[in-house]
Formats: sequence, C-alpha cells, structure tokens
Amino acid sequence: MSAGAIVAKPWSEFTRDEVFDMAKLRSDVFFLEQRITEEELDHFDRLPETMHYWLPDERGFAAYLRVVIDESEVERQRGTAHSIGRVVVRPDRRGEGLAKVLMAQVIADCGAVPMALHAQVYIAELYREFGFAEFGEEFDEAGIAHIMMYRPATSGGESDDG
Repeated sequence: MSAGAIVAKPWSEFTRDEVFDMAKLRSDVFFLEQRITEEELDHFDRLPETMHYWLPDERGFAAYLRVVIDESEVERQRGTAHSIGRVVVRPDRRGEGLAKVLMAQVIADCGAVPMALHAQVYIAELYREFGFAEFGEEFDEAGIAHIMMYRPATSGGESDDG
C-alpha cells in the first residue's frame, strides 16, 4: 500500500468525503483506540488559518495532522501562537514513517515561525527529530500523559534534518 502525495488545505477547501475521512481517522484512533473522552473535533478545525495536512490512500486518510494558530496560547507556548496537533496514523499504516513525512512537510512550510505542540510522552522522540524540545512538567490531557514541546524558528523553514 502506498500513500498519495501530501495534501494541505484549509477546511473551506475540504470535500465532503475528506471531512468524513478526517473525522473517521481521528475518531477511530482517539476515541475508540485511545479512549479519549474530551472533545476531538473542535472550532479550530474550521478556522481559515488552520491548515490540515494528510496522506491519502485508497482507504481514506492514512495519516493526518493540523497546524493551528491560536493567539490565546502564546504565553503557554513560549511566545508562539502556532502549534501542531492531532497527529495520527491509521493503525494499518503505522511503522511506515508517515507521521515523519507530514512533520517534514510542516517544517518545510512553517519552520520560519516558532511552533509548539502537546506531545503524548511516548512519542516525544518523533518530535525531537524535528528540533522540538520538551519544556515544563508532564501533564494529563484527555487521560494520556503529555509534555509541551517547542521548536524555535529557523531561517528558510528548513529543519536541521535537511
């Protein structure tokens, strides 16, 4: 199975099928698998400045993440409003590096601005590979241990990985 080319677009450009595929992937993993009991789809999905990135395949979305700009989080996120969230890979596609592919694209597109994220602790190493570093104490978010991570801006938007 292969993934198609990365798709990046705001909510206003989604097709009905893309909305369904995104919601299905996120609910299957976050609700059914991880048993998160907090709001999953939220108002950030529909904001014009939120960019959604995914890798499609014949079954829908193989992997997905979003980049949110939230000015209310600047103080909590070391001075940046930009954050990466909802990073998810469909179970049958895990281990193929799809999250890394999406992260590399986001860094290429947005690396010229500092970024933050709430990392599930067990996956923080993935984000370290892209220049993110932990700060603060671990915290519980939706019943899962998380840590805040921050990546400073880089000139030209390129990661240290190239």
